[in-house]
Amino acid sequence: MKKYSEEQGQALVRLARKTIENALGLHGEDEGLPENPLDQDVMREKRGVFVTLTRHGQLRGCIGFLEARESVVDAVRHNAMNAAFSDPRFPPVNDLEVVDLDIEVSILTEPAILQYDDSFDLLKKLKPGIDGVIIRSGLHSATFLPQVWEQLPEKEEFLSHLCLKAGLPANAWEKGTLEVLTYQVEYFEEEK
Repeated sequence: MKKYSEEQGQALVRLARKTIENALGLHGEDEGLPENPLDQDVMREKRGVFVTLTRHGQLRGCIGFLEARESVVDAVRHNAMNAAFSDPRFPPVNDLEVVDLDIEVSILTEPAILQYDDSFDLLKKLKPGIDGVIIRSGLHSATFLPQVWEQLPEKEEFLSHLCLKAGLPANAWEKGTLEVLTYQVEYFEEEK
């Protein structure tokens, strides 16, 4: 069930872009909407939020909160800054490349533990394209948003890459000892 309208989602994407541009000293035009979608009650709810940046189709930054720490609006601001300037996999975004960024905002449901018996049962219960997946084992953990299924549509490959991201062997998911949680997202891509 969709909780956020397209108008609200686009307002969040614009907020993420404006936050990054302001941090770079670039001040674009303010659209001045008659009723600001960011002032609506649903935007004050605490939710997990991720901001993903791509440039020319390649990942350029992705940071977020799995748990509900801040209001949606504050989480978008916070994670836009982190995705642009603090993702350890990339150098900080600069003012020359910001125009080429595509921005996506993902609003998460609360993660829920996925009960499974073994690796076969785990594969059976995962829903590609729908489930975001978190894996945990000791101090190791990682997540993939549901959108990652587009690049890794095979369940085995998806789980193997997620294990590697967590610093575990690629086949760790086959042992049936990982804690697995799933969540869903509403995500909004920047309209061009």
